[in-house]
Amino acid sequence: MKGLILSGGTGTRLRPITYTSAKQLVPVANKPILFYAIETIQDAGITDIGIVIGDTGEEVKAAVGDGDRWGVKVTYIEQESPLGLAHAVKIAHDFIEDDDFVMYLGDNLVKEGINGLVKEFKQTNCNCQILLSHVKDPQRFGVAELSNGKVIGLVEKPKEPKSDLALVGVYMFDKSIFEAVNAIKPSRRNELEITDAIQYLIDKRYVVHPHIIDGWWKDTGKLEDLLEANRIMLELIDERIDGNVDDKTQVLGKVIVEKGAVIKESIIRGPAIIGYNSEIVNSYVGPFTSIHDNVKIKESEVEHSIILADCLINDIGSRIEDTLLGRNVKVHKSDTKPKAYRLMVGDNSEIEVI
Repeated sequence: MKGLILSGGTGTRLRPITYTSAKQLVPVANKPILFYAIETIQDAGITDIGIVIGDTGEEVKAAVGDGDRWGVKVTYIEQESPLGLAHAVKIAHDFIEDDDFVMYLGDNLVKEGINGLVKEFKQTNCNCQILLSHVKDPQRFGVAELSNGKVIGLVEKPKEPKSDLALVGVYMFDKSIFEAVNAIKPSRRNELEITDAIQYLIDKRYVVHPHIIDGWWKDTGKLEDLLEANRIMLELIDERIDGNVDDKTQVLGKVIVEKGAVIKESIIRGPAIIGYNSEIVNSYVGPFTSIHDNVKIKESEVEHSIILADCLINDIGSRIEDTLLGRNVKVHKSDTKPKAYRLMVGDNSEIEVI
């Protein structure tokens, strides 16, 4: 069995972060989301993995390499433009050949992994296994309609969903899916939809097996979902202090302080991670916060946030929370007169002030 991870797409819902970085490389608990996908597939015993890449392909290649660190072999498959999930399957045929495979969307997280799901796929001898989850906003997803436990219909992002069962971004296929992706036509979005391909399998009497997951799953395409994923993954960490913490600092709960980090006269309340060579001085870092590498936080408070590398937060009079800061962002108090908010903000940003 092989693995196919999709790491293309434009990440419009996470702009402006994704103007300069692949959405699959945004870190959750200081680890790129894409790495969780690789680890999940490897943990299921699959070591031959193809990664579909687009405009951010070089960045993905630089981060992942040849897969050796995970004990897997990675093959990169270039997609000229984001023409749909089924198109990604279509162009991966030379890599997949006639093998069964797991397709995993690179910005998804499945907390419990897929080991049992892979075994179920093999035991049922189905042509396709789809994972489904009850959601509050099915209009955002591909939606499945079931009858007597069987899939009878699939629709991509319907205006009027017939159920609340969303397709989770993990699929299992045998070679019949290539017949489907070569038979369907582009949608109104000019994309080859994976829902249309699976509907083709249903219509042609192939066996499509649904599995409704009861564990935690998240599509991290939006800020609130990314912060929730960060919270869930931080709950799984084990305390480790490799950096320098002075005796005036309180470290409470599960906290990781990486090598080279310096914390002085501060309160760190876990679960939280302080990255390599970061510096926290006379500040408060609250629960569910990931501080990446080379970040400086002074005279400030941060909670329930993701702060990427090389940021500076200095002398902020109120708490920063529910926030994602991109790389090399500076947030600091100014003594310049007259007093005013002075902002340099990229496209599609959002700022709330008090």
